[in-house]
Amino acid sequence: MRPNKRSKEANEMCDRFAGVGFYANMITYLTQQLNMPLVQASNTLTNFGGTASFTPLLGALIADSYAGQFWTITIGSIFYQLGMLSITMSAILPNLHPPPCPTQVNCQEASSMQLWVLYLSLLLTSIGTGGIRPCVVTFAASQFDMSKSGVAARKWNYFNWYYFCMGVATLTALTVVVYIQDNVGWGWGLGIPTMAMTLSVIVFVIGYRLYIKPKPAGSPLVRIVQVVAAAWKKRNAPLPSEPSMLYQNNELDAAISTDGRLLHTEQFKWLDKAAIVQGQAKDSKPLNLWNLATVHRVEELKSIIRVLPIWAAGILLVTASSHQHSFVLQQARTMDRHLTSTFQIPPASLSIFSIGTMLIGLVLYERVFVPYVRKFTRNPSGITCLQRMGIGYVINIFATILASLIEKKRKSVATQYHLLDKPTAVIPISVFWLVPQYCIHGVAEVFMNVGHLEFLYDQAPESMRSTAAALYCLTTSVGNYLGTMVVSLVHSYTGKQHNWLPDRNLNRGRLEYYYLLVSGIQVLNFIYYVICASLYTYKPLEQVKECDNQEEKVFTQSPASKVLVGKDAELELSKTNKY
Repeated sequence: MRPNKRSKEANEMCDRFAGVGFYANMITYLTQQLNMPLVQASNTLTNFGGTASFTPLLGALIADSYAGQFWTITIGSIFYQLGMLSITMSAILPNLHPPPCPTQVNCQEASSMQLWVLYLSLLLTSIGTGGIRPCVVTFAASQFDMSKSGVAARKWNYFNWYYFCMGVATLTALTVVVYIQDNVGWGWGLGIPTMAMTLSVIVFVIGYRLYIKPKPAGSPLVRIVQVVAAAWKKRNAPLPSEPSMLYQNNELDAAISTDGRLLHTEQFKWLDKAAIVQGQAKDSKPLNLWNLATVHRVEELKSIIRVLPIWAAGILLVTASSHQHSFVLQQARTMDRHLTSTFQIPPASLSIFSIGTMLIGLVLYERVFVPYVRKFTRNPSGITCLQRMGIGYVINIFATILASLIEKKRKSVATQYHLLDKPTAVIPISVFWLVPQYCIHGVAEVFMNVGHLEFLYDQAPESMRSTAAALYCLTTSVGNYLGTMVVSLVHSYTGKQHNWLPDRNLNRGRLEYYYLLVSGIQVLNFIYYVICASLYTYKPLEQVKECDNQEEKVFTQSPASKVLVGKDAELELSKTNKY
């Protein structure tokens, strides 16, 4: 691995360590230090989490259009750093947080000024995330050969490796930083991630000369609008009998097709009208792209349209799980967390079981699962991204159902020992009852999250890969906002006496019903996903390679279509490539 690649991975790990250390235990900071009610605290984190997942769409457009990925990441990191510094100061300075309330009864909540400091900090980190998230994974990928031949030549999958490195950083943050927050203090607990973020920015900027820096190729949003406008202007024009008669210009598309030119497909044929040549339009100088688009640009829009239904399936998955981590932390706080007579596991550190399972799962997936399945599927990746995601959806449903059963067990023990009305009491049930659901979530992440990101990167047009990564983040944004709505509705309409999600005493809630509700949402979402995946067609791509001083054209439609090599090879693609 070249120095610039090692430097980039180290920077990303440092950045992930800082981000996870900052957010992993934030629900505890809001409820225990700022004395916010549970539902308000959970909704605050979900809303800002949704905002932090929406801003990457703006960051991606800026990176792809004007600034480039390197400078977008740099500016975003500075904003993120300012947000972390602000909330660290609020934890250190007594005037910026209310007095402690160990009993969690009749607590003095944070003042308006203290809340504004919190909201400003979270807003700055959300803006910073907009520059970091959509560009990091694609900028790192640009340091490698991500063509079909380059991927096939490697013995490892970039996205598996990426998630593994990020998992190591996350695991370190969940063990070291969370322990310091719970046992040493929030000044150090937030200060260490802040210092790590500072180091991350410095290392990243120092490596400027080492990186491969893809140049922005103009606004993808403008190109999309141009195709729609050109198609609308020629909406009454008849399509030519042969697709080869549609307008193509390799020189014009060179900057946005370095990995290969997108080939014509039969879907959404009304968009092909944008590439109909009328009169001397193609000879005009300069070419008016609002009247005439190339086949490649039309296919860029088609690729995005094909991806959107699959992308949307991830929204309800996030909705179903958006508040689970905050509620699970509150469950863990009421359970016996002792490993020894003097050492307790911090509630937020329970995520190490999910991350640890994911790390082990990624290794087993790449070294055991893929080689074994490849024997039957003849697919270099073992299974397709769509199949991988589908398996993840199913596993996640079982994790949520199990969470409901474990909550019933926790409450039954609380009832047995007459602790239902004592929210701060420790229920004599081991916190390790929560471990299985964490582990199952970790296995689901191996399939779902990695498959989803790889699918968006592979199937999005190459000039829109930052935008594709932003769509991945936007899934979280929309899902979190819908999750806030679901929790608020459940909290508002399940009564006061037997509220499913009470503000203070979780023992008197009906959290197990909430888990069953989100399990039902996930089942419906999985049915929708299977329908969309079964109808999906992979994008066809022409790759031009030099071999023995001659050009070869390689036509591919991953993952199962025929591949023809040679100048005179005819393109023979399956009409559909189904799930």
